[in-house]
Amino acid sequence: MFAFLKSIVLGAALAFILSLFIGSGGGTGGPLNVRSYTIEEVQFFWSWPLFVIGTGLSFGILLLMD
Repeated sequence: MFAFLKSIVLGAALAFILSLFIGSGGGTGGPLNVRSYTIEEVQFFWSWPLFVIGTGLSFGILLLMD
C-alpha cells in the first residue's frame, strides 16, 4: 500500500517536470496530451496520461525493490 502512495508522488513529479519541458516548447506531446492550466493567474502544464504512465512505472520499480 505504501509503495502505491509513494508511486503517486513520484508519478506526479515526473508528469509535472516532463509536461513543463514539453509544454514550454509549444508542443502537446502527441498522445501525451500536455495541456496548459491556469489557476489564480499561475500557469502550469499537466498531462494525465503521463501521470498514469509515471505512476505505473514507479509502482513497478518500487515493488521490485521489496
